[in-house]
Amino acid sequence: MAATPRTIGILTSGGDCAGLNATIRAVVGRAVQGHGWRVLGIRHGTMGLLRRPLEFEELGLRVATVNILRLGGTILGTTNRGNPFAFPMPDGSVRDRSEEVIAGLRELGIDALIGVGGDGSFAILRRLAQQGGINLVGIPKTIDNDLGATENSIGFHTAVMVATEALDRLQPTAASHDRVMVLEVMGRDAGHIALSAGIAGGADVILIPEIAYTLENVAAHIEKIRRQGRNFALVVVAEAVKDQTGRRVQRRHSSGGVTYGGIGNRIGEALARLTGAETRVTVLGHVQRGGQPTWTDRLIASAFGVHAVELVAAGKYDRMVAWQNRAVVDVPLSEAVVAPQQVDPDSTLVRTARGLGISLGDG
Repeated sequence: MAATPRTIGILTSGGDCAGLNATIRAVVGRAVQGHGWRVLGIRHGTMGLLRRPLEFEELGLRVATVNILRLGGTILGTTNRGNPFAFPMPDGSVRDRSEEVIAGLRELGIDALIGVGGDGSFAILRRLAQQGGINLVGIPKTIDNDLGATENSIGFHTAVMVATEALDRLQPTAASHDRVMVLEVMGRDAGHIALSAGIAGGADVILIPEIAYTLENVAAHIEKIRRQGRNFALVVVAEAVKDQTGRRVQRRHSSGGVTYGGIGNRIGEALARLTGAETRVTVLGHVQRGGQPTWTDRLIASAFGVHAVELVAAGKYDRMVAWQNRAVVDVPLSEAVVAPQQVDPDSTLVRTARGLGISLGDG
């Protein structure tokens, strides 16, 4: 008698990014064609497992076509709210609904779960897996590229490309009007996007949360540029950079959530006062999450998806696929969720920025 085919689940959790659909495509293609398994796509992360009836769909080979490879976002939907261990209720209280999620997975008959997420999502999924005896494999995605144990996460390269293109577009208009252009990019806990895009886009100043700065140092650098005969300057700032009072600028939304945003305007206004220059501020925001993924994100997503399925086939769980030394490997999930992987102030890219004469605001 032939063995019953395995049923694996896949969900995307946390903020969206480019490359998620390429990941789903790779998982489905390898699982269905390579192993003859069923793949169930769970909608809206763990929210799909909390709702009754459960929100899911079987993903067949139609998902493994090349069309999905090019799509931004995620066809499964995602969420970065509703922690099942502290789920917000209508009366303002919180409730532990983790057993409902586990019951949902058991109802679906899932033999293993592939979760695509960042450090916050992995911490929740791993806790669920340990509590419910769920076989879990993680695939890293985050535009911030702040997950430990992997050199690249899905979505990062596309976000950097968008930020670099923004600098390419801001430079001519800055030169035409003798302006200082301030570009605020995402970066919740780390300045990887700001640093990489700033170097690639020819920024004059890069401000990241890992390196303390003063506005006086930034203003002095802009004045130096003027004395050298250039009539414009480009400044890139990560959204999590603190203002001069040592606080991060945040916005509270109608849903009750709080996000970073607004430091670019603070810096732009301050530089206008200190330098007398006409300043303009551009906040990229979610533009960095959308659109078609770059070839790099498609490639990494495809390699990660295939490797994750092979981990399931080998019975290797509580692991995260990772990119190290130009190869896909796998590491314990526990290593990935210990702490955010921030920019090392003595890293190659920081030294490259300084060597190019880019100011980091610290001197």
